[in-house]
Amino acid sequence: MKIRINKPWVLKKIIPVIAGATLGYSYYYFIGCNGTCLISGNPYISTLYGAGLGLLYVLPLSTKTKNETNN
Repeated sequence: MKIRINKPWVLKKIIPVIAGATLGYSYYYFIGCNGTCLISGNPYISTLYGAGLGLLYVLPLSTKTKNETNN
């Protein structure tokens, strides 16, 4: 059984999430504080926060129904 990966989907959906996680960890590493900050004080939280922002970037803002596209 061969699994085929749709490359445009990977580029449009996965890459921004990975980039967000990388930027979140970079924020912790380069700018982070001494442990009292909620987001930048923990590498796991800052990485998840960045990945979440990357996920929000790729999610659609609204969906159109068939009636809206015909008009």
